Amino acid sequence: MNDRVLLITGASRGLGEATARRAAAAGFRLALVARDREALLPLVAEFGEDRALALAADVTDWGSLSAAVETVKDTFDGLDAVFANAGQSVVVSFFGDGGADPEQWRDMVLTNVYGTALTARATLPSLAESKGHLVLTGSVAGRYHRPGNLYSATKWAVTGLAGSIREEAVGTGVRVTVVQPGLVDTSMIPEDSKSKPKLEPDDVARAVLYALEQPPSVDVNEIVVRPTGQLR
Repeated sequence: MNDRVLLITGASRGLGEATARRAAAAGFRLALVARDREALLPLVAEFGEDRALALAADVTDWGSLSAAVETVKDTFDGLDAVFANAGQSVVVSFFGDGGADPEQWRDMVLTNVYGTALTARATLPSLAESKGHLVLTGSVAGRYHRPGNLYSATKWAVTGLAGSIREEAVGTGVRVTVVQPGLVDTSMIPEDSKSKPKLEPDDVARAVLYALEQPPSVDVNEIVVRPTGQLR
């Protein structure tokens, strides 16, 4: 893995931060992307400025995202892997029984679906050059219907997006993996789920590194990882 370049969106916390640490230990050079660049600086200091780059970009803003990708290519002379991880979650009720105001839904849908799609579009030309690897953060919530759950619907979309990209990538050498975690102990966890079995972010990071560390002839299409005791 030494010197391969990995770009991670949503890198300042949760799954992104945990994956950055695992990837750094495996020898990757890292391009860390978040809306708040300052939040990434402790990780850059931890890994070393010669091994990590902090970039401010909103994944729903094509201009800032594509500019960030160009900076990564100029700095590290290429791009080998991408973890499209940036995401949001709000509680929704379509009948209006509590949950977030509908005006708050937009940012979640744009980040989880449009932002993931833009991340793919911004990076896949470079990944085709390197015969690289695109990993997307899905969710077990995107495998089942859940009552009044718009977050679940966005993750269904990510699952479909991964399959669509994989079909288009045939013949390019690009590999595509969707990682679908169960409940993870992050800041996005709903209040009513805090007592349920949970994964740690590092559990998911190990799954991401498993996919990235396979030889070029192996394309791990999907990884589902649940905490012990979670049914769906």
